[in-house]
Amino acid sequence: MEEKDFIQKLLDPKTQNEAFQKLLSDYQRPLYNHIRNIVLNHDDADDVLQNTFVKVFRHLKNFKGESKLFSWMYRIATNEAITFLNLKAKRNGSTSEALQTEIVNNLKADSYFDGDAIQLKLQKAISLLPQKQQLVFKMKYFEEIKYEDMSEILGTSVGALKASYHHAVKKIEKFMIHS
Repeated sequence: MEEKDFIQKLLDPKTQNEAFQKLLSDYQRPLYNHIRNIVLNHDDADDVLQNTFVKVFRHLKNFKGESKLFSWMYRIATNEAITFLNLKAKRNGSTSEALQTEIVNNLKADSYFDGDAIQLKLQKAISLLPQKQQLVFKMKYFEEIKYEDMSEILGTSVGALKASYHHAVKKIEKFMIHS
């Protein structure tokens, strides 16, 4: 089905429920994984995912089709996850960097985290990166999102994304070797 047709089904009250169920079944898992890569905690990822789908549903009528639906939804999910982390840090009276460190330190206790010591060390290295580099690294490394799609999602040029990824990899390699 063409994306335009699918969007019309989502907007039409007669076909909306069925279309939204398809949207959920197609995008729930990849969006959850994307959000989880950003917030790291399962319960937080569930909350952000729910907020994401509420926003998608509420704002679908404003979707102009200038990007792919996938990219638009990922942009919403990314913004929701970042907003969630910033609010959580503010509520805790700390910075988002300090919160990231705390979240990584709590990963071992998360029953949904099945990584080993190397995975924990990698997450620690990632948490030390600037936010943009974290996003780019996680989207490329864990989710294998193409730079062109990432460019639509993050509103950044492909060249800048490649540079961010390169810098992130270098910093992570240095951390993994020297700590």
